Amino acid sequence: MKKAAALFLLLAGCTPSPHQEAARQIDQLFVNEFKDDEPGGAVLVMKEGEVIFKKGYGLADLNTKEKITTQTLFNTGSISKTFVSNTILSLAEENKLSLNDSLYKYFPDFKNKAIAQKIKIHHLLTHTSGLPDNRRALLDSVYLLTAKDQENWAPILQNDTLLFESGSRFEYSNPAFNALALIIEKVTGKKWQQVVAEKIFNTANMPTSKITDGPYPESGVAHGYLKSGNTFIEKDYGEEPTFAASGNGGVWSSVEELANYETAIQNSVFLKKETLDRSRTVTEYPNWNSKVPAFIGYSWFIGQTEDGKKTVSHTGSQGGFLADYVSVPEAKVFFVILCNRPYPREEFRKKILSILNIKPAQALKSF
Repeated sequence: MKKAAALFLLLAGCTPSPHQEAARQIDQLFVNEFKDDEPGGAVLVMKEGEVIFKKGYGLADLNTKEKITTQTLFNTGSISKTFVSNTILSLAEENKLSLNDSLYKYFPDFKNKAIAQKIKIHHLLTHTSGLPDNRRALLDSVYLLTAKDQENWAPILQNDTLLFESGSRFEYSNPAFNALALIIEKVTGKKWQQVVAEKIFNTANMPTSKITDGPYPESGVAHGYLKSGNTFIEKDYGEEPTFAASGNGGVWSSVEELANYETAIQNSVFLKKETLDRSRTVTEYPNWNSKVPAFIGYSWFIGQTEDGKKTVSHTGSQGGFLADYVSVPEAKVFFVILCNRPYPREEFRKKILSILNIKPAQALKSF
């Protein structure tokens, strides 16, 4: 009789499926990290095209006590760069620009013409231009609080030397993506935010996603916070220098809509498959001389798990916002985490991958 009852329970679905067990473990990971009355985050996990877990934790706004859901809009930080990159690639597909175009074509007021002619659009996409980030040497922090793409890029035009030969090594560059945003505007004659919305948001089912154009959206978004002693202080637009410069970090989205974005990428919705595959392949320049092997495509960071599976990812960090976007194509796994406070991002990435039976890499490329 007992055996029959046990068999009935099994057939009735009382034994957790692998997806259910993974969801339980992921949920516990976040429950242990975030409190209901503090800033928190949202997570969404997909396996084989199916959402196996999604949930929000904590508060989006400490003043209104609005709770975080999987539809809450967060600033995505540098994940925004992938939207700028994909829009540039779309314009290249339309023959409206070439990735081999020089900076001089779009910025003839560059102080050093030879440098501007040497650096190509693809160098900006891969963070290999060699241009120094001299903004803080020329601009004070008060100015940077409201400086948009044009104002953030203007000091770069004054550079007379390079840190290294373009294409020879990696140096993460926020201003490079301010420049790319401005190139989109020069090519299309439209605000670059509008072009991204038309080409990506509208086609990838991202109806509520927004892009900073000066101040952050005034309503309907999470606020960012940093821990100060036993309290949290707001740290976003108005408190964080360069927050208004949106080409490098201006996209606001939810975990649900970023999952739609990844699905659109995998299904070649807004770019050709060969273009997307190239963007997610390591760019290997012939003059590369760094001790660190090349690891970046067109804005995407390409890695490998310990068990040899390719990873395509990007992190985001701006003010009090912290994000992680990870795809493991071979395992058909994708997850995205958006938070409005710091959390142990590298530790969480490794633990989620382990829960999903993927051996994580030892180090996370984090920006």
